[in-house]
Amino acid sequence: MKEGPLLFNIPDVPAHVTYAVVASGILIGLAIATRLTLKKKDAPTGFQNFMEVLIGGLEDFVVEIMSPEGRHYFTLIAGLFLFILVGNLLGLLPGFDSPTGNLNTTLALALVSFTATHYIGLRRHGIGYVKHFMGPMWALAPIMFIIEVISHLARVLSLSFRLFGNMVAKHKLLLVLALLSPYIAPIPILGLGLLVAVVQAGVFTLLTMLYLSGSIEQAHIGGADHH
Repeated sequence: MKEGPLLFNIPDVPAHVTYAVVASGILIGLAIATRLTLKKKDAPTGFQNFMEVLIGGLEDFVVEIMSPEGRHYFTLIAGLFLFILVGNLLGLLPGFDSPTGNLNTTLALALVSFTATHYIGLRRHGIGYVKHFMGPMWALAPIMFIIEVISHLARVLSLSFRLFGNMVAKHKLLLVLALLSPYIAPIPILGLGLLVAVVQAGVFTLLTMLYLSGSIEQAHIGGADHH
């Protein structure tokens, strides 16, 4: 959603696509800048310290939720979190638009989470991964399979609409308050918008980690252990 004229407005290219590329470019730039600072032999700079704290904090968060095994999927999880965070924050800057304020972007992110979850589950368990959809009793397996499939598909809608709805609500509120009181009212809402941007990136990433954890754990049916 836009509160004013956009800084980057490419004809025939949707704004959410343009600013998704901008967000990706920012992340690539940060990665290159961080890599260049690692070549220095002197003490780490403030920027390098910031990136180390950010990445280290993300890694600790992943390990806390998924156990040390979560480090195998850190690249995916950190990539989702950082892209969503930067995309959310772009909407707070004049002349910029938030790509996560468009359902196409959030749906694409949700599909990445959904696909990665089941791809990793299949790689880990092979055909035995289907046990995750069978419930605790073989007698109820046919019914549970249908319920579980619907439940997993609903995750895509839940992830995409939650992020999209929060970003749209924040932009709409900023726009209304800017019209009512253009110099005073938006200031506290910008602070709230910053909080929402961070929280929603964290919520999306946390749910993805929980889904990944569920896909890699061993499924048990009928109370028997399967090793």
